[in-house]
Amino acid sequence: MAGQTQSVTEQTFDAEVLKSATPVLVDFWATWCGPCKMIAPIVEELAGEYAGKLVMFKLDVDANGGVAAKYSIMSIPTLGIFRGGELIERIVGYMPKEALKKRIDAALMPRA
Repeated sequence: MAGQTQSVTEQTFDAEVLKSATPVLVDFWATWCGPCKMIAPIVEELAGEYAGKLVMFKLDVDANGGVAAKYSIMSIPTLGIFRGGELIERIVGYMPKEALKKRIDAALMPRA
């Protein structure tokens, strides 16, 4: 659905994230993580603002530890931006919406 974050799992990660034609932001989170709960509504808002330019998914690191380990996710929340099957940006920890938008916009800039 455009404008909303969706869940992704180890089983669906390759198809939904790595094979996506559109850049993807993955919110690596866990239910017990306080900063994850703080950033979640910001990620939801951004999903609406970036609809059509960026697909947003949430990945529960406790339920999907293999993916978290593969990308060396040590701290949460971590937001990973993937393009063409590659992790191109890693944003670790909580940050305000405007700071997050700057990091996302920079990651989405065409590569020279």
